Amino acid sequence: MEPPPLVTLSEARGPEGIRIYAIGDIHGCLPLLDKLLQKIENDTARSKPDDRRIIFLGDYVDRGADSKGVIDRLITLQAADPRYITLAGNHDMEFLAFLDHPSIDGVFVNSGGNVTARSYGVKLNRSKLKTEADLEQVHQKLVAAVPSSHVHFLKGLRHAVSFGDYFFCHAGVRPGTSLDRQDPDDLLWMRAPFLDSLMPLEKVVVHGHTISAKPEERINRIGIDTGAYRTGRLTALVIDGDHKAFLSSKP
Repeated sequence: MEPPPLVTLSEARGPEGIRIYAIGDIHGCLPLLDKLLQKIENDTARSKPDDRRIIFLGDYVDRGADSKGVIDRLITLQAADPRYITLAGNHDMEFLAFLDHPSIDGVFVNSGGNVTARSYGVKLNRSKLKTEADLEQVHQKLVAAVPSSHVHFLKGLRHAVSFGDYFFCHAGVRPGTSLDRQDPDDLLWMRAPFLDSLMPLEKVVVHGHTISAKPEERINRIGIDTGAYRTGRLTALVIDGDHKAFLSSKP
């Protein structure tokens, strides 16, 4: 069997008759998400595509103030319209892992999980977790506070999706491995060697995970994590045929 043809960014096209909106890392920034969703609605109303998909690239929790509100919003959107597609981010999976088996050394406790817990009404202070009993007490409170619908949402997140000549995931892929054989952990965590590679792939990868001041366009990838929780800029990539554009929560 011959390998699939390789695609570069200049050649890539979206799916016929479907406009794609891909949204970068939200990290608990519900007001920014709502602003960006309104811009997407305005864009759709103005140009009236035949169909559309809105793809979220993961990292819904941690760092920003309202992780609970973000998950509530995404659940509501998907219930009303299955064309909203939610992918898993490493922070989302670490939150789920903490709910299943708490660790004081994990990403959740040490990389913004305190504000996620606070959005559910639970105090998580890393410096006060002196013993296993301290950790277990916080864990039990958080498990009781997180709705079962949120756990179901997190467990149902997909790792990747493809449309047209584009492959969407949270972090990136391992160059030299076909897209249908990627390790799920790489899709959640990858940086090097993916970010440094100029190797064309079967599809152009659209990803978040690694913050840049503005969207990064390379021969084989588009990065759209613009650090919403610290810059106030949540970014969406718009793909319509061979046309690409960006929308931002900032004016």
